[in-house]
Amino acid sequence: MMKFKLLLLLAVLPLSMLLLSCTSGKEKPYKVSRIAMDTLVSITVYARSEEKAEKAMDNAFKELNRLSDLLNFFSETSEVALINRSAGVSPVKVSKETFEVIEKALSVAEDTGGAFDITIGAVSSLWDFHKKTLPDPELLKKSLKSVGYKNIVLDKEHSTVYLKKKGMKIDLGAIAKGYGADKAVAVLKNNGIRSGLVSVAGDIKTFGAKPDGSSWRIGIKNPRPQSEGEELIAVLSLGNNAVSTSGDYERFFIKDGIRYHHILDPSTGYPASGCRSVSIITKEGVYTDAFSTAVFILGSERGMEVMRKIGLEGMIIDDEGNISTTEGMKGAVELVRKH
Repeated sequence: MMKFKLLLLLAVLPLSMLLLSCTSGKEKPYKVSRIAMDTLVSITVYARSEEKAEKAMDNAFKELNRLSDLLNFFSETSEVALINRSAGVSPVKVSKETFEVIEKALSVAEDTGGAFDITIGAVSSLWDFHKKTLPDPELLKKSLKSVGYKNIVLDKEHSTVYLKKKGMKIDLGAIAKGYGADKAVAVLKNNGIRSGLVSVAGDIKTFGAKPDGSSWRIGIKNPRPQSEGEELIAVLSLGNNAVSTSGDYERFFIKDGIRYHHILDPSTGYPASGCRSVSIITKEGVYTDAFSTAVFILGSERGMEVMRKIGLEGMIIDDEGNISTTEGMKGAVELVRKH
């Protein structure tokens, strides 16, 4: 079982951050937003020059695009697509990045009793949230037989991935963006950036302190805003950590009074029920991304149990609008609205 320790940036800053605030007065914020990994990505950095900031951010976006080429479920040329085409036929040799993210996905699957399962691809491909149509029930039932993370075989020595059964498909959509945020931050640091933020849709990773010593403040969306000005339900202070939010408001449609959203329960093939939103904090975006999905699927009560057992910090908004937080979140999150 993985164990996580949360180091939230609160009132007391490490000495290195205090020194940074005193010596980096010339650092200014620079921000760029572009489409990468099939979503809107925003990168903010503090740097002494625009040239340094732009070079670092350009390199971070190059890394995100490189990862997208490897991990994209919808691309016919990605390594994920090659793995899926070879299901039940032969193992596929993959890059260290593809192997790593799949290996981490399997560890999350084990820790959540299969609530997180990247082989959901056989089912997720049947849903079309743009056309707002339900999949054929019989086809969905048949496709569920191809879902099961235990049928993924990894060979670390040869860096191969094998799906045992024909028809299996892995979909890394619930973990790849957090992984991408981690890798983008690593690139920024390698380019001499000491403080910044990477936001890949709902997956955010921060590092360092702002020049004035203040922490990064991240808004958590209100799943059910009733009017203008109610877009946020909470504000989170975040330092040198990642946060991911999974919600039923991201991609959904309503049919016959029922909300159908994109967070699918691998045991049924239908959208998970019981939660409106789940936010998870830990050191790595790859885990916040995956666990926010898993906890959402588990529901408020079971999800909170898993978070406590593993040592994750987070906030859950259930399907009635009730808010639950772990103990470690109470000093870092400020509720804007109770519902």
